[in-house]
Amino acid sequence: MSRGAPRIAPSILSADFTRLGAELAAMEAAGADWIHVDVMDGRFVPNITLGPFIVEAVKRSTRLPLDVHLMIEAPERFVEAFVRAGASTVGVQVEACRHLHRTVGQIRDAGARACVVLNPATPAAAVEPVLGDVDQVLVMTVNPGFGGQKFIESTLPKIETLRGWIDARGLNVALEVDGGVAIETIGRAAAAGADVFVTGTAVFGAPDYADAIAALRRAAS
Repeated sequence: MSRGAPRIAPSILSADFTRLGAELAAMEAAGADWIHVDVMDGRFVPNITLGPFIVEAVKRSTRLPLDVHLMIEAPERFVEAFVRAGASTVGVQVEACRHLHRTVGQIRDAGARACVVLNPATPAAAVEPVLGDVDQVLVMTVNPGFGGQKFIESTLPKIETLRGWIDARGLNVALEVDGGVAIETIGRAAAAGADVFVTGTAVFGAPDYADAIAALRRAAS
């Protein structure tokens, strides 16, 4: 499948939570494609964020698809809850899934797009057995758990490998990156094969959200 235009998915982890509704409206008006939601349990990653109730509130506040990334142990326990809350896509860490194929099927059966996620040190081969069963692969380009980290350049060959598999097999699978995505790095990630870009401070820290999203999209093109 040929790649479409780059999609920008601002992460609400970097938003001002005292005015989250206004932030979501601003992102929608600024031309964001998706809203990315990071869910952390304090066990799989050393941080705790939010649960289905917040996702439900986010869903009521925007018409954009919600790209929900479960950085949690045993994510199969919560797939249905997050889909009911409004997740369009549910991403699960391959390192946290004992039965990855089963969990992918669970996500799709619940009515959401299925995404599998690789930490920086996890090889592409970990998702190859399910590549034909998913809608999206997310390559973490920082170690998950905190925003504001530096892009890990050594993840680029993994992105290239995954893009090669997706294209060679004619799969309709989005290839997403998350971590350190900014004007200086998005072009290299796009050249490696990514077509969905999770951004944090590069957008939420900018004085004009629309300008920031447009600049990122140009740099990825």
